[in-house]
This record gives sequence, structure tokens and C-alpha cells, in this order.
Amino acid sequence: MLQLQNNILEMIARGATLEATTDRLCREIELLLPDVWCSVLRVDSGGLLHPLAGPNFPDEYSAGLEGLMIGPQVGSCGTAAYLRTAIVADIATDPRWTDFRQPALALGLQACWSTPIFDASGAVLGTFAFYFKEKRGPSPREKEIVASCTSLCAIALERDQRVTERERRAFVDALTDLPNRASFDVSLERLSCAEPGAWALLLIDLDNLKTINDTFGHAAGDALLQTVASRVSECVLPDHVFRMGGDEFAVILQAADALADIEGTTVRIFQALAVPAECGGHMILPRATIGGAVLSVGDGDPTIVREHADLALYHAKETGRGGFVLYWPGMGSAITTRIEVIRDVDAALREGRIDAFYQPILRLDTRAIVGLEALCRLRKPTGEIVSAAAFHQATLDVSVASSLTERMMAAVASDVRCWLDQGIPLQHVGINIASADFHSGTLFSRLQAAFGRHNVPLKYIVLEVTESVYLGQHDPVVAREIKALRGYGLRVALDDFGTGFASLTHLLTAPIDIIKIDKSFIDRLAQGDPSLAIVEGLIDIARKLDIRVIAEGIENEDQAALLTSVGCELGQGYLFAQAVPHEIATGLLKRFAQRIPQQRDATAGCLASQH
Repeated sequence: MLQLQNNILEMIARGATLEATTDRLCREIELLLPDVWCSVLRVDSGGLLHPLAGPNFPDEYSAGLEGLMIGPQVGSCGTAAYLRTAIVADIATDPRWTDFRQPALALGLQACWSTPIFDASGAVLGTFAFYFKEKRGPSPREKEIVASCTSLCAIALERDQRVTERERRAFVDALTDLPNRASFDVSLERLSCAEPGAWALLLIDLDNLKTINDTFGHAAGDALLQTVASRVSECVLPDHVFRMGGDEFAVILQAADALADIEGTTVRIFQALAVPAECGGHMILPRATIGGAVLSVGDGDPTIVREHADLALYHAKETGRGGFVLYWPGMGSAITTRIEVIRDVDAALREGRIDAFYQPILRLDTRAIVGLEALCRLRKPTGEIVSAAAFHQATLDVSVASSLTERMMAAVASDVRCWLDQGIPLQHVGINIASADFHSGTLFSRLQAAFGRHNVPLKYIVLEVTESVYLGQHDPVVAREIKALRGYGLRVALDDFGTGFASLTHLLTAPIDIIKIDKSFIDRLAQGDPSLAIVEGLIDIARKLDIRVIAEGIENEDQAALLTSVGCELGQGYLFAQAVPHEIATGLLKRFAQRIPQQRDATAGCLASQH
């Protein structure tokens, strides 16, 4: 017996599996006691039985025990685990075996003595049983052997629990109980790349976790993560969700219906998230952005699909958070180009090569200049001037957009101060504002600081916001900030009106002072063209709402005449002037700026009537 104990302890020390260890123990005991059959069952935390070892028992007998709930009438083992003892001298008549005796009797087994296996705290870990082919109880020697065996089994089971728990902690996220990044890496590595389309990967990034942590505390943020984990898991069953860490989750899609409609799968995820959740006493609406990639021809390694999904998520976050982007060939090149553009703009900002150019805004009847739009221009090291359209992708980066706005504010403030000092009759300058500028919550203070340094009153400034920023992202932050800015007396112009997001109903709800009709309408202006009717109707509605209208992109006299005929008073475009540097803008203002008599409305009913 001592040698048996040493053998089993050695197996435990070497890290042999629980199944192998208990099987070896049973076989050794059966050699010592030839008329005895041994079995070891594990009892899980839910009170369910799971066979570990029983060398003499056929597989079908062991399978019949799998998942049985322990109780006072569940054979010898189920009863022993439940009542802490069970000696059955006659299986055929004992009521504890009523539902289980036939399989045992068929094997020629007449009696069974089962002993619970306890851990150090006294909780039941499993059972160790002796089956006899005659009706009897255990002998004194058998009792001694079982005492030693249950101790060995307890050591083996407790070690297995520790290993299992260690592995669980290594591969399970403690907060959400989802598989973690390590588990994801293992799962991804085991995926086959033999059949294109066999699986896909979604990466989900929460958009508002940092804000929630900063505003409501980390307890609310943790509750949000748990909510998202639960909702996404339900959406993608039977596929698995992994928490990658921080605010990022991953989903490996393998289900045929999910793969057939990946877009529909992401829609279900967005719909599940679009319900406010109670998080630490606060009602919070989860928001997420998703990037995805499908295993494609030539993807010889799962990590390639992962890289593609990363690119798609990056693209989704940079082009408009809150949506889904599926990877397409060439996306990497597009992102590389964008990164290069950002690098060029960063260099231009550091080296002072970002300048403000100005395009005049004129009265169409007198051609007098009533205002200017400040447009961002980049000077290359060669001296070439590049328009903002060439580096528009860089403005999608929050940091770059903020730096460009800061630079434009400083340049415009300096130029306006120069014009005022010269006595030039300047009425207003429009500055384009990006989405990122609103989310900092500091736009007004930045405007005050930039123009205050040059002692330029903010009444000279009009903030120009494109439809896509103001109306296209369903972003309450932008609308709230614009309302606040107007409360300070600043005027706001809705730029590119008519390019896809705005409708006439927005004129009732969106706080604006000026509408700038997009060039796409002006290009089509002709007698009988629907564009003329649309422009005329818009001008009439805007006039009744006390909103000023500026037509953009006027390139010929016919367009100017048609606009005048339908009541448009203000316009800008190449017919009058392109965007020009400060020196040329100064000359234009000196020659063509509208002279405003003192104590009169600044633009005779045009722009300045707002103040």
C-alpha cells in the first residue's frame, strides 16, 4: 500500500491528468483486491456527478452517470455525496438504487460502498466507491484502504482545482467572465485557413468608456463593460465573444447564418447596444464602432485576418464612429496614404507652413465685399500652395484637426487686427470648425483666447460648420455646443447645405444664422432646371425665418444673374475671386469692401443684421 501511495503522489507531483491519476489508483486497488471494482466520481460546484475513473465499467454505464444531480436516492455515490455516507449491502432491494439498479445488476454487481472525498474545508469534491459481486459491506482492511484512497483522491482533486482555476484566470476575463485576449490568441491560432469564407472576425470598440469612467466613475464603466459583454454574447450565439482588454471586444464568427449576413449580424449588435443600461445608478447608452474581416483567398495565416480587421476598425473609427466597416483589398494602402498625409500636415504645423487664405463674400447687386471665408492652405517646402481638399483626410484625426483650427484662429485674429488697424471696413470672417473642435468643450475659451490676444471682438467671426458635422452624425454634443456658442453671441453658418444630410425640418430645430448653398446646386442653375426652383424656395423660406443665404461656387455671370432674380443677395466663387493670401485680400478689401455709414445696420439687411 505504501508503494501505491508513493506512485500516486509522484503522478500528482509530475502533473499527470486527474483522469490518468485516478485510473491508475483504481487499477492498483483492483490488483490488491481482485473481487472489488473501483470508481471515482467528481462532484462539481453545482452538485452534478462526473465519472473520472472506473476501469472495469463499460463506457455506457459511466455515461449514464454523467451529469446526475446528487441526492438522498441517487445510488451509493449520489447519496454519499449528499448525505456524506452510503453503504448499500444489497443493490437489488435498497431504495437508494431504485432508479439505477438494473445497469449495475446486469454487470453482476450486488453491493456498493461509496465514500465522499472532502477538501480541506469539508466540502465534497467527489466519491470513491467499492462495488462487490456479493451482498456485503466493507471489511476492516477495505476500510483502511479506502481511507488512504480518499486522501489521495482529495490531493489529486484539489490540485486539479487549483490548476483549473489558474488556467481559468489565465484565459478568462475576471470582470466580464468572457474568454480573454490569451484565450483569443489560442483560439485564433487553431482556426483553419483552408476554406475561404469559413470564418470571420469582428473587433468591437466602445466609443464612450473613457468619458463614462471620467464622468461617473470606474464602477459605472465596469458595469457598462459587463452589459456590453452580455448583450453581444447573446447576439452572436453560438459563436464566442472575447474581451481583448480595455474597451475592445472580439467575435470569431463561424455560424453559417452569421457569415452569410455579416452586415446583419453587426446591425443586431448595434440594436442590442442601443438600449440605455443601468450602470452604477446612471442610465448610460452604450456606443460602439465595429471593424470586420472575412477569411479570404490568400490569407494563409489567421493573423492576416486579424490585421485586416484591425485596419477596418481603425478606418471605421476615423471615418465616423458608431458604424461598421468590413475590410476590403486596398484598405491598407488607403490608410497608409492617410498616415502619410497626417505626417505632412504635422510637419507643416511645426514649421509654420499652414496659412490662412481668404475668399470674398459679396453682394450680388453691388459686388461689394461684405465678408470673407478663411480657408486653410498648406505651403510645401517647395513653395507650392495646397488646398485643404488635398489633406482633408488628416483633419479626421482629432489632434490634427484641433491643431489646424488653433493655427487658423491665430492667423485670422492677426489678420483681422491688421485690417481693423488700417481702418478697413471689415464685417465678418468665416472660420471652418471641425467635429473634433466641439468635443473638447473648450471651443469658446479657445476663440476668446486667440482673438483676445489681438483684441479682436468675436462679433467679427462666423463659425462655419458643414452639414456632415452638424447634422450627419446624430451627435448631440455638436448641437449642444453650437447652441452655447450662439448664446455667447457668435454667429453660425451651415456650410455645404444640400449635400445629403439637411432637410427643411432642420431649419426649424438647428440653431443657425446663415445657410451656404452648396456649389452642386449652383453648377446646375439654368432656367427650367429643378435646382433653380429649389434655390428660390430655400431663399424664400430662409428669409421668413430670418436666416441669411450665401450661394457658394458662383463661376459665371449667368449664375449670378439667376441667383439675383430669385432673391439671393450674397455669393462667393471664382467669378469674383479665388481664395487669396492676406496681402491680396487686403487690397481687395480696400477697393471693394462695403462702406457702412455709422449708426446704420452693418450690411443693409445682409449679414450684420444678426447683431
